[in-house]
Amino acid sequence: MTKASAYVKEIQAKIHEKDQHQPEFLQAIDEFLPTIVPFLEEHPEYIESNILALLTEPERFIQFRVPWQDDQGNWQVNRGYRIQFNSAMGPYKGGLRFHPSVNLSILKFLAFEQIFKNSLTGLPIGGGKGGSDFDPKGKSDAEVMRFCQSFMTELSKHIGPDLDVPAGDIGVGGREIGYLFGAYKRLKQYDAGILTGKPLDFWGSKNRTEATGYGAVYFVKHLLTDLGETFEGKKAIVSGSGNVAIYAIEKLQELGAIPVTCSDSSGFIYDKDGIDLALLKEIKEVKRERLMAYAKERPTAEYHEGATVWDFDTPAELAFPCATQNEIDLSQAKRAKANGVRVVSEGANMPSSLEAAEYFIEEGIFYCPGKAANAGGVAVSALEMSQNSQRLQWEKAEVDAKLDDIMKSIYEACRDTAETFDQKNNFMLGANVAGFEKVAKAMFAQGLV
Repeated sequence: MTKASAYVKEIQAKIHEKDQHQPEFLQAIDEFLPTIVPFLEEHPEYIESNILALLTEPERFIQFRVPWQDDQGNWQVNRGYRIQFNSAMGPYKGGLRFHPSVNLSILKFLAFEQIFKNSLTGLPIGGGKGGSDFDPKGKSDAEVMRFCQSFMTELSKHIGPDLDVPAGDIGVGGREIGYLFGAYKRLKQYDAGILTGKPLDFWGSKNRTEATGYGAVYFVKHLLTDLGETFEGKKAIVSGSGNVAIYAIEKLQELGAIPVTCSDSSGFIYDKDGIDLALLKEIKEVKRERLMAYAKERPTAEYHEGATVWDFDTPAELAFPCATQNEIDLSQAKRAKANGVRVVSEGANMPSSLEAAEYFIEEGIFYCPGKAANAGGVAVSALEMSQNSQRLQWEKAEVDAKLDDIMKSIYEACRDTAETFDQKNNFMLGANVAGFEKVAKAMFAQGLV
């Protein structure tokens, strides 16, 4: 056992002991730390300075109650969180998630991943995440507004354009961002750069809604270019039906691929002729209905209630998990390979279990991890911050071109770093080491803080 591998195992053991009730965070730690051993062997100064102990401990964690009143006049309360994990590269940056599953473990895993995702973009932003166990589904606009106003009453004390800039995530779209922004403005002052993912009417960025889904496809575009291939005629399995999935489907279709599935928490759609994007947008973005409604309107579609796309057999070369964490386990990864999947691009954060990810890599499937493949969302969020600082709004084509360039740089960093350590096509190692190198260098230079 080398000094570097012994050091990593020591850090892992300590975290498992301290955070034993945080399974998602431990999974992120176990996925990340072993991959950077080769880099640490070449940089013993980071071992001597105990950089991993500092890196894996959040700089700040805020938990608070969020009291709000429902439409019947009843008093309700939820938990609110903000994790400011690492500011070595810039202000904390990461989304807010409103979902019943939100807890400390999930937010720590998301914030930890965000550090390296943000580093990979090459933009000056650190890593953070936040949210609440509040569920916007089934709530009236008035209830969502009152909740957001209460949530921001506390959050406003801890954020700022040069300190911490939240964005949207699951359950936090344009409606929620609007209410949060309005509350901040009333509590503090008008500052366009305090939140990203804003509606265009008050200085949001064009292409921000599309960015994560587009970015996951652009990452694969540059991979296919390296292979001398295009998307033309390739079938794709896509999970999810939120912004990420919808706009991954849109870009796939634009580039000639045929996405044949999408899903929500109730089940999934298989459409052998390819997903009808206009219908999907109408059901999910306008009517806010379940996917069952898609099948009623589309004769070629099959609706599979209570099932997941990863337990379904259909030939496809591409897979885009765009729903949530741990949606693909080892058995489902094996099924994907049996169905002909050659490329897995993660639009969601950690949708593949560690066993599934390792299986993809071992089997020679191009596994594009979330911290690299879905970095397009935060990249355009950072571009929105730049626009806000300039008091300008860039055109859609300009933002899209910048996004494509950023994803190309991320892909090349993952590819080249993996090859440097004799791990060709191991994009998990490439992403982890490339993201870590920048952050570690900055932390080392800034001293013990």
